[in-house]
Amino acid sequence: MENKILKPYIIGETAYNHEGDIKYLYKMIDDIAELKLHAIKFHMLLNPESYMQKKHPLINEIKKWIFSKNQWNEIIDYSNKKGLDVIVLCDDVDSIEYILENSINVTAIELHATGLNDYFLLNAVFGFDKQIILGVGGSTIDEINFAVDFLSSKGKNNILLIYGFQSYPTKYTDINLSKMLKIRNLFNLPIGYADHTAFDDPNNEVISCMAAMMGINILEKHYTPDYGMERIDYHSAVGKMQMLKIKELMELGLKVYGNRNLKMSEAELEYGNTGPMKKAIVAKKDIKKGEKLSLDNLWFKRTVEESPIRQNQFLQLIGLGAICNINKDEIVGFSKVKYKFKKIGLKNFTHTKKSKEQ
Repeated sequence: MENKILKPYIIGETAYNHEGDIKYLYKMIDDIAELKLHAIKFHMLLNPESYMQKKHPLINEIKKWIFSKNQWNEIIDYSNKKGLDVIVLCDDVDSIEYILENSINVTAIELHATGLNDYFLLNAVFGFDKQIILGVGGSTIDEINFAVDFLSSKGKNNILLIYGFQSYPTKYTDINLSKMLKIRNLFNLPIGYADHTAFDDPNNEVISCMAAMMGINILEKHYTPDYGMERIDYHSAVGKMQMLKIKELMELGLKVYGNRNLKMSEAELEYGNTGPMKKAIVAKKDIKKGEKLSLDNLWFKRTVEESPIRQNQFLQLIGLGAICNINKDEIVGFSKVKYKFKKIGLKNFTHTKKSKEQ
């Protein structure tokens, strides 16, 4: 039974905002831990030439942003000691193999939407026995289906979808949160939201938490120690104060969303109390003993006392005789009328009839 309020799970995304400066990355780790976010996400690339063509205009730049395996050992170990879940977005097969071969302690491996149907990435991640995250932003249903089927066909069911994409920055009209819910329902998989609203947008914090108001408790958000500074991946990266506000709003949004339980709360029960709140069935005028109840002598009014019967039982009273005098405005219940509850015999039960026939 679903009866618990969902708790926020916020992933602090570092991307390449560090620009290869390892001291800067450690600063990001410290800040994300201090903010008490739940996880930190790194982009890992060990072999740039397996990721980009040699003639790609960014390949020489991206080579400056990557770290060695030994550095990654220390970075991930440091993050674990800080109490953070570690999510690694692997941009190449070498990164996945490095994590698997060295039993690196990471919570999840993510495949970016740019490689969602990359056979070699999908095949490599089979050896990972924890959560696999698929970035599905900017992807068709067929592409998502291919990746999910590829993994699930070999028993990989611990899959999380992350919806959202970076448009440097992303416009409101392109987010389409309703599509995210349809994707979740279509694949019957948990889904999280990666927000990429402009860092200086006055509605950044609110938009970041709108998915929480729809029951999505996983949020991925770019973070930077230098809010607004023109570094790589700064376009949607928030600072400390914004992130704290997002945490607060996200928790509020999930509380308002509720526990998805149809059972009425104490407050709802009190509000729905027949008599003091919902109108009760009362005598429209004085009703004498023996007089039959009818549409002419019954009415609905709010009363001081609680009524023993609900509004939808009104028609059951029609035609019954009063066994005592009922004064005008007095609550009418079954205790004041001649009413016989029908007894149910064995013949009323279908399965009993069938057993006799057999």
